[in-house]
Amino acid sequence: MKILMVNKFLYQNGGSETYIFKLGEALQKKGHEVQYFGMEHKDRIVGNHAQCYTSNMDFHTGRLQKLLYPFRIIYSAEAKRKMGAVLRDMQPDVVHLNNINFQLTPSVIYAVRAYEKKAGRRVKIVYTAHDYQWVCPNHMMRIPATGQICFACRDGQFGNCSKNRCIHNSRIKSLLGTIEAKYYAKRRTYSLVDVIICPSEFMKKQLDTNPLLADKTVMMRNFIEKDADKVVKGENKRDYVLYFGRFSQEKGTQTLLESCSALLQIPFVFAGSGPLQDRVEQAENVENRGFVTGDALKDLIAGARFSVYPSEWYENGPFSVMESLMYGTPVLVSDLGGAPELVQAGKTGEIFRGGDVEELTEHIRELWENPQLCQEYSENCKQINFDTVEEYCDKIVRKVYA
Repeated sequence: MKILMVNKFLYQNGGSETYIFKLGEALQKKGHEVQYFGMEHKDRIVGNHAQCYTSNMDFHTGRLQKLLYPFRIIYSAEAKRKMGAVLRDMQPDVVHLNNINFQLTPSVIYAVRAYEKKAGRRVKIVYTAHDYQWVCPNHMMRIPATGQICFACRDGQFGNCSKNRCIHNSRIKSLLGTIEAKYYAKRRTYSLVDVIICPSEFMKKQLDTNPLLADKTVMMRNFIEKDADKVVKGENKRDYVLYFGRFSQEKGTQTLLESCSALLQIPFVFAGSGPLQDRVEQAENVENRGFVTGDALKDLIAGARFSVYPSEWYENGPFSVMESLMYGTPVLVSDLGGAPELVQAGKTGEIFRGGDVEELTEHIRELWENPQLCQEYSENCKQINFDTVEEYCDKIVRKVYA
């Protein structure tokens, strides 16, 4: 089978890139041909045989570029043209879309259907929803100015994006986001996609509110790789509570820091970076390890008595929660989005009301003062089995690509 992976970034930039690179590698190992289409960039690590990519969109310099910016983020003639060239060269059976909005634009969907007609052959279009872009112009279902989580655009009322300045708190960017959403809704563009993979039931529920998408969604949890050598037995856990991830408002970092200040007898370890880094470093009982990766991160996760995932926006299927559970570390998680679907309350962790400092503080205190309970949770975590990338690969070929 020939699969064309489409994503705006073809270098490591976040979770969607981890997804396409690991899935693509697994597909190739099983004998499938995989090529990639997206933006050209000096750090690009994958590509296609036609050597055809869109130009890197950097509108911070050049007057002409700035003038063209509003048009190119809504519809990209360049992306459609170059995608067509790759399609003609590769002749794929499946086009697997990931993050395409703004840089590539949904014009690539039209490229596939145009190629299909000229070539006289069927091409299946699959989309993995890494965020809520297709029902929310700012993709987070959150108003940045107030921090309020929001469903206002979910039924196609995209004017709320402009009203609330939902994209970077900018009136102009939010207006462009509104125009883009309305344009593709009116053209019924997303109905041209065959299957939409949702990594959580929560994500599926949100996309199902759009009648054009409802009969196309399937829920498939993300894959994760487990390093069995890093799993620490419950009785050998070290004495700290872990938070790892971005230090930002929407991730609940400020709320967690307020809990830390009320629990000075408890040592916390933070690993990551972000706009709230100064506040993290000022906290009396928080050790900031900075951005940690690889074996060092695995050791940090596995050694924690428990981890906290206090996100205050509708997370999809966060790898951080999955990684904690895989390494036998119970998770205290907020009740928002797809994250609580991963935790069995009272068995592998606990769930608290997102943004509630008092409830979060009380949960942390109770878990810390009851190491035996944490040990039980840790043992239960070891019974959890998420799909490996190989298992996920087999499922997607059998159930989605076919």
